[in-house]
Amino acid sequence: MSVKRVALAPNGLEVSSLIYGAWRLVNAPLQGHIPSIQRLLDLCFEHGITTFDHADIYGGYQCEELFGRAMNPALRSRMELVTKCGIRLINPARPHHRVKSYDTSAAHIRQSVEQSLINLKTDYLDLLLIHRPDPLMDADAIADVVQDLRQSGKIRAFGVSNFLPAQFDLLQSRLPEPMATNQIEAHPLRPSVFFDGTLDHAQRLRYRPMIWSPLAGGRLGDQPELTKILQLRADELGTSVEGLVLAWLQRHPAGLVPVLGTTNEQRLLRMLTAPEVAISSEVWHEILQAGMGHELP
Repeated sequence: MSVKRVALAPNGLEVSSLIYGAWRLVNAPLQGHIPSIQRLLDLCFEHGITTFDHADIYGGYQCEELFGRAMNPALRSRMELVTKCGIRLINPARPHHRVKSYDTSAAHIRQSVEQSLINLKTDYLDLLLIHRPDPLMDADAIADVVQDLRQSGKIRAFGVSNFLPAQFDLLQSRLPEPMATNQIEAHPLRPSVFFDGTLDHAQRLRYRPMIWSPLAGGRLGDQPELTKILQLRADELGTSVEGLVLAWLQRHPAGLVPVLGTTNEQRLLRMLTAPEVAISSEVWHEILQAGMGHELP
């Protein structure tokens, strides 16, 4: 099967409805091995995954550069590259960083974009996200640099990650064009996101949230009742547990777009069954409550 394409917002950037997240390229089994990364990218393209999610800090500032080395330049026009900036890590690659901090200054955003373009061997980014809300965020300064980057052709679209609705609205109030998305964490072990207003905000403004850690980083098996329900319903629906959970997320009317982080080719293939699974409202709420560990009020 081939993954379909969706617009993140009305008349906005089109992406694949499942996105590949490149934050584990330095982890086992890939461990930065370029031919292995290339095989994984080929598998994504073969099944219609054309959108790849990055951040400058992933892999201790290594993953973007590894992806750039592995990427087939002939495929650049057929893919969408997403990256994030705004976090400063203590890392040998950045010896001048004394403490972990957030930096959403215009200078840091501009420098991060320029470095990401070099790392990814491209002259534009399809989507730039602010990685985390910065307590010192100057919305006017961010808006100014984003407009400059747009006008210079270095970014096509702009959005945020891990923002609360009020933080999103503040930044949006300074921008002439709608932001593309808010990338947030959502999975059965984080049910609060379905009640805290984040997804209501997305529906009101008609943007599709990107979802990081949709499979809870491998922790879904930590809750026995959830494990039992997921396996039972996956068997009934003729899919994998991974496919079931992704379909569960995509059942939400906000139009969630999961970001897949696995480096295991067989697990990735099991995830690709998600668009073929139809989940009833009853099954959806059953999985929600298994993740919550109690019944709805």
